[in-house]
Amino acid sequence: MSTSPPPPEDEPRLRDLVAAHDRWRGEETFNLLPSENALSPRARGYLSSDLAGRYTLPVPTDFHGETLDNSYAGTRYADAIEQLADAAARRLFRARRATTRPLSGHIAAMSVLAPLLPRGASYLAIPGPAGGYDGYGPGYLPAVLGHRVRPLPVAGADAPVAAEVVREEIRRERPDAIVLGQSFFLFPYPLAEIAEEAHARDILVLYDASHVLGLIAGGQFQDPLREGADVLFGSTHKSFPGPQGGLVLTDRDDLFEQIEPALVWRIFDNAHWNRIAALAQTLLEMERFAPDYARLTVASARALGRALSEGGLPMLGEPHGFTASHQIHLDREGLRARHGLRPGLLARRWEANHLVTDLVGRLGTAEVTRLGLRPEEMPRLADLLLRSGPGREEVRGEVLAWRKEYPELRFL
Repeated sequence: MSTSPPPPEDEPRLRDLVAAHDRWRGEETFNLLPSENALSPRARGYLSSDLAGRYTLPVPTDFHGETLDNSYAGTRYADAIEQLADAAARRLFRARRATTRPLSGHIAAMSVLAPLLPRGASYLAIPGPAGGYDGYGPGYLPAVLGHRVRPLPVAGADAPVAAEVVREEIRRERPDAIVLGQSFFLFPYPLAEIAEEAHARDILVLYDASHVLGLIAGGQFQDPLREGADVLFGSTHKSFPGPQGGLVLTDRDDLFEQIEPALVWRIFDNAHWNRIAALAQTLLEMERFAPDYARLTVASARALGRALSEGGLPMLGEPHGFTASHQIHLDREGLRARHGLRPGLLARRWEANHLVTDLVGRLGTAEVTRLGLRPEEMPRLADLLLRSGPGREEVRGEVLAWRKEYPELRFL
């Protein structure tokens, strides 16, 4: 069966689209998406290395009648890169065990839940309507893995979680595990109190740090492994400024020895070694600058939330300082009542003015911090957001002129 060749203009069009994207997102916008960040030039370069098309499978095993230490030859450099990445992760997060193989934060969650919780097991998780990650909802990961999920009773994302409420739910539900972590993530958990209650009943405490991993690396949000979490996992491309991917960390050898064998041929096969090289570079960079970066990211988020609120944009979390993370959240009900706007419409107005946010009411300061913006500049950024959003004023020229002052990333 023959196939027709692609249209002759498709390759130039593809080249132009990629170049236009790189220019638009990398040079012409301020990115305020809390789920994104910018890679250093060296980390980006590793993504396009020869590693991108290679395999290695360093799993000693009997394979098709042969006793092997790796299913492939020619892997000595790739294997050394993975070992370097895992060692850097252990140092940065002060963890006994680490794997950089998971392909995303979601896959990292699967890599923890599938081997540690048998089918039919139950866990508590913050539900999506209260700011939790929708992937833990009944129709998603629990359905795929055969687990039962029950909601942790939290009022919402706009205030710290009450320890006694969670402790009472643990006593009432007696789950096999608790999964802490949110997509709308403003405040740390009373983790020591939760873990004390859980561990008294042999309940695992699993901490999804997808959004706050970079802050944890910098010692700014909380320290889950020291506060009682049994496993820490998450995405490596949100507040942590690495490539899209995942990471799993633990101090418990017994749990890691269940997790690691479940990765190959169960959760995934090839782990994308170019991504691991880029992640290794980011881990090494974060060993140098994580505390300053995390501190400034959080301070800028608080300053931006305050400036937007003072400018008339309703924000959640005000009684608690707006946030302790890289995120701030619009008060969606207040936004409709005061301005007659939905977050999605507001986001489209901002996008037209080269200010990129998500469409569900979250803003983040991780990437603009890497560009070099500081907390004292957040009122200027808030002014642009207020004038172009509720005010419907065109500020694109001002944004472009300001953006040109930050041609390169800081914290390298």
